[in-house]
Amino acid sequence: MKKEESIVVVGSLNYDILLKQKRLPKLGETYTVDSVKLGGGGEGANQAVQCSKMGIETYMLGAVGKDVFGDYLVNKLNDFKVNIDYIKRDSETTGLGINNILDDGSLYANIVKGANFSLKKGDLDEFEKQIKKSKVMLLQLEIPTHIVELAINIAEKNNCFIILNAAPAKEISKGILKKVDCLIVNEVEASYYCKKDIKDINSAIEKHYDLLNMIKKVLIITMGSKGSCLFYEDNKIHIPALKVEAVDTTGAGDTFAGVFASKLIEGHNYIEAIKYASTASSITVQEHGAQEIMPYKSDINKIFDKSNFEITKY
Repeated sequence: MKKEESIVVVGSLNYDILLKQKRLPKLGETYTVDSVKLGGGGEGANQAVQCSKMGIETYMLGAVGKDVFGDYLVNKLNDFKVNIDYIKRDSETTGLGINNILDDGSLYANIVKGANFSLKKGDLDEFEKQIKKSKVMLLQLEIPTHIVELAINIAEKNNCFIILNAAPAKEISKGILKKVDCLIVNEVEASYYCKKDIKDINSAIEKHYDLLNMIKKVLIITMGSKGSCLFYEDNKIHIPALKVEAVDTTGAGDTFAGVFASKLIEGHNYIEAIKYASTASSITVQEHGAQEIMPYKSDINKIFDKSNFEITKY
């Protein structure tokens, strides 16, 4: 079967409540926040929206409740032209993301799993017809791990390039990790999986080998303002981040993963795909929110065309 230029996303949908405040409350204190922003979220939904904003045909498998939050999330995905045929409506309440955002851009994130954990094997079996047609599968870990593992098995069977953004970090079968074509993690997640402290570029270069050997092809370690490290075969490459004033990192990692996956669909190599992803993330962090402020392809191109990435090969 000829593959479509499309992406399948298996992941979470959350209704986000973003609290902007100067500091976190102390124990026993009732603290008044400065402002609140509401909107669509969940790592899976965010990445699906970003792929669609790149002009890529995007299909999502996930679950929401039969409540107003679920209605909002499904309608928003539809507005952003994400295919919603496989979004399940469950008796559980819709997942929630409740995030505290401090003045310096620091983010303290909480999630209520809700309907996200109602996905079953039968839902994946139904989704397989689309997996067979698509070139790339994008996954995260805000849904049950066994569902992620089943999805990876199905994707491998159907020759679908598998990108796992292993966030939040959770235990996953070593045999399943070996089937992952590309693993995207930040410093905390990288440290969790390789059981070594990775906190900067040097430690990523020195200690990435165990993690790279756990997967099939490509490892990307993202480090916020310090940029990203790319590892594949014998290549060790640092790609810097663009210098911007970050006000909110909500969704920045999802923008990165969505744009990276989209650029692979378009035929770009890993380095070029990361450059585009980094450019896109630099846009997302300059405003509060997630899906609404994620950039369109045209927005990214305007900045990318003026940017000069001085990559370093080790």
